[in-house]
Amino acid sequence: MKRLINQILKFGVVGGTAFLIDYGLLFVLTEFAGIHYLISGTISFAASVIYNYILSIVWVFDPVGERSRTKDMAVFLILSVIGLGINQAIMWILVEQAGVYYMLSKIVATAIVMVYNFITRKLFLEGGKK
Repeated sequence: MKRLINQILKFGVVGGTAFLIDYGLLFVLTEFAGIHYLISGTISFAASVIYNYILSIVWVFDPVGERSRTKDMAVFLILSVIGLGINQAIMWILVEQAGVYYMLSKIVATAIVMVYNFITRKLFLEGGKK
C-alpha cells in the first residue's frame, strides 16, 4: 500500500509538471500564434506526453521486465493517443456545445484524462502486478 501511495504521489508530480507544459503551450500557441485551440491542444498534449513518458518510465512506473523499451513506448503511445482523443472530445463538447472558455475546459479534460492515464498505465505498463 505504501508503494502505491508513493507511486500516486510521484505520478502527481509528473502529471502536474506535464500539465503546466500542456496548459502553458496551449495558451501560447492559441493566444500568441493564433492557432485554433484544438490544434494547439494536440501540439501541447504531444509535448507533455513526451515529457511524461520519460519521467513515468524512469521514475513512476515499474514496467514489466519481459517487454522491451520499444514495446513499453508503443503501449504508452497507444494509451496516450486514446487519452488525446478523450481530451479533445471533452474540450470540444465543453467549448463548442456548452460555451465554456477553452482554458477552463482544458482543466476539466486534464482531470478526467489524468485518472484514465494512471489506471491504464498501471495496468498495461506494470501488468497489474503488486
